[in-house]
Amino acid sequence: MKKLLLTLACAGVLLSSCDTTKETGSGESSSLTAAKGGRYYGGVFKVNESDYIKNLFPHNITDAISYRVANQVYEGLMKFNQADLSLIKGIAEDYSVDPSKTVYTFKIRKGVLFHDNECFPGGKGRELTAEDVKFCFTQLCTQNINNQGFSVFQGILKGADEYYKASEGGKKPSFEVDGIKVIDPNTIQFTLTAPNSIFLYNLARPFTYIFPKEALEKYGLEMRTKAVGTGPFKIFSIEDDISIILKKNENYWGSDEHGNKLPFLDAIKIKFIKDKKTELLEFKKGNLDMMYRLPTDHIIEILEEVKGNKGQFGQYDLQRTPEMATHFLSFLNQGKIFNNKDLRKAFSFAIDRKKILEFVLNGEGYAPATHGITPIDIFKNPVYDVSKINGYDLNLDSAKYYLKKAGYPDGKGFPKITLELNSDGERNAAVAEEIQKQLKEHLNISIELNIVPFAQLVENMINGKSDFFRGGWIADYPNPENFLWFFYGKTVPASLEKPPYPNMMRYKSDKFDKLYEAGLKATTQEEAFKHFLEAENIVMQDAPIMVLWYDEGYRLMQAFVKNFPNNAMQYRDFTNVYFEYPKKADM
Repeated sequence: MKKLLLTLACAGVLLSSCDTTKETGSGESSSLTAAKGGRYYGGVFKVNESDYIKNLFPHNITDAISYRVANQVYEGLMKFNQADLSLIKGIAEDYSVDPSKTVYTFKIRKGVLFHDNECFPGGKGRELTAEDVKFCFTQLCTQNINNQGFSVFQGILKGADEYYKASEGGKKPSFEVDGIKVIDPNTIQFTLTAPNSIFLYNLARPFTYIFPKEALEKYGLEMRTKAVGTGPFKIFSIEDDISIILKKNENYWGSDEHGNKLPFLDAIKIKFIKDKKTELLEFKKGNLDMMYRLPTDHIIEILEEVKGNKGQFGQYDLQRTPEMATHFLSFLNQGKIFNNKDLRKAFSFAIDRKKILEFVLNGEGYAPATHGITPIDIFKNPVYDVSKINGYDLNLDSAKYYLKKAGYPDGKGFPKITLELNSDGERNAAVAEEIQKQLKEHLNISIELNIVPFAQLVENMINGKSDFFRGGWIADYPNPENFLWFFYGKTVPASLEKPPYPNMMRYKSDKFDKLYEAGLKATTQEEAFKHFLEAENIVMQDAPIMVLWYDEGYRLMQAFVKNFPNNAMQYRDFTNVYFEYPKKADM
């Protein structure tokens, strides 16, 4: 494997000093240093991801795995509280909004430094200023192969659309984005086209992480892995498809409520073990400190042990929470096959979701997705009542009716198609095999399966190379809008040659777009949710995707891991995480 070392010093020396917790299984080989408030410095947090990252460059982060890694390296003006997912200030010290709710003024913290890196003179990271925010947000309004995030400002930030259009073909516009104004080195102001119900959420998303101009000029597309931010950890090494090591940022600006300088951990080591059974074995041996998602054929065994052991599996803690995540299959709505709405509806009515959840996933999910794409019971808002969304459940009469209406009675004449997916530790493959079986039994339709690496799957989806593909959506922020953003038609280019992120199924509906935009411009949450709920009903009537189940997060955690709460977004922030090893008894 090609190994990318992103520091100047000797790899061997740095790695040995960084990885202070050897994989002995005890978790006690690393010495800890006491901090204030009963906390401790030291240790290397070891975690696994079943798929490799796609891209760590903020404007091109389109998957949850890259997001989870990048969130330790970069920061935005806003961020989330890991415990309750409320919005909190990031590199912004404070902000204000004018009475029209269209002008936002942010004060940026002083003393926030970019990571030391070769892109700076002498390799020394400099202080972040308002000019850096302006640069990053202007880049976000620029047409570029490496920019998938313009939609967070499209139609929202004053002058963003005009700037984006003028930058087509690599042109540099002769004007600036009207809605971005630097007041002084630590103050920046944004002017919106109209009040917007999600603008602050957008400033906590990975697309709006702040990076230095020097890094983009030096590394360009190599910022896929050469990440330079202000976060609590910095890239130490990347070994493709094997591991990523993030080392503590000694110059991090943050401190906790006890006055402890953050972060506590020395490093984070991320492995990429594909097989969930192997991952579970590594966790039990102490070579991993956390395990997210369990091997399906071990779930019942683990839950039974937890049931009789006060919430613990052996010596480990089991954390469970409904997630803001939905799993589905996507149809290429503008392709030659699935541009037919009746065919999409036939597929959606032909699937037994309860059987998939209970027998294929062994219950590792919150509920079968028989309403919309928005997970049920997550937002707990009486206005956004998902029971009012008409979704799909197994109905063979309806499935056969729509299949015949689509021109394929009893499956006759249906073309050869392939469902493309990533394995996710064999979980996705097991579900795909069951869907393959059900489509054959219920509609007399045969499909083939093609398992590809996650990065390739995303690339094929974005570039319109797959007619039928596995998808999943984990919320970037706790709001139904984030699930509906996925269907906004104005992000879809006319040509299949151009990427449509996030609307990778290339769904278009003028009626949906109008309701979605009305929700964005709403001045109250109640008004916004009414529009969004109506918009989601339209989506489900058009069946651009086949919704399967709403997820539930299962995490196994070593008992010595502290201050690392689970949440419905799997939003991970290691800034305040620390280890507390059990004290050995006196001999």
